[in-house]
Amino acid sequence: MSTTPDQPRADRTAAKHTTSTRHPIQTVAMMYGIVFLLVGIAGFIPGLTTNYDTLQFAGHQSEAMLLGIFQVSILHNVVHLLYGIAGLALARTAPSARNYLLWGGVVYLVLWLYGLFVGHDSPANFVPLNTADNWLHLALGVTMVALSFLRREPREVEPRGATSTR
Repeated sequence: MSTTPDQPRADRTAAKHTTSTRHPIQTVAMMYGIVFLLVGIAGFIPGLTTNYDTLQFAGHQSEAMLLGIFQVSILHNVVHLLYGIAGLALARTAPSARNYLLWGGVVYLVLWLYGLFVGHDSPANFVPLNTADNWLHLALGVTMVALSFLRREPREVEPRGATSTR
């Protein structure tokens, strides 16, 4: 809804409070944040995480596997939770959402490279990482960095419960 100077002040004020502008990049960052939160929580749920009784704080000795595929540890799960919280917090503005996707993606690409060069049974594999994690980190890194360049114009959205006067 656009306002003009000749509209009554009450109408202009109502228009400001019933719509806000959200850039698509904010929605993308929020979606990544939600997914990271869910993954972090799932890593602590027996059944969703196989070999849960072997879950370690960190290191390759943790044989816990999220969905039976991705090797996880307490540290790994906490990092996902923190990434999720950061995604939700930084989705509030388009510039911070863009930075979350760009730099979060860069971190995942670095983690992918780290996983390529560190042996699965190496003491340096403290996260821990397995082959499935490495492929997922590559996919996350590439998509997050690519989506950080999303340039579509923002759209107007109405808050829940607001009534439109259009």
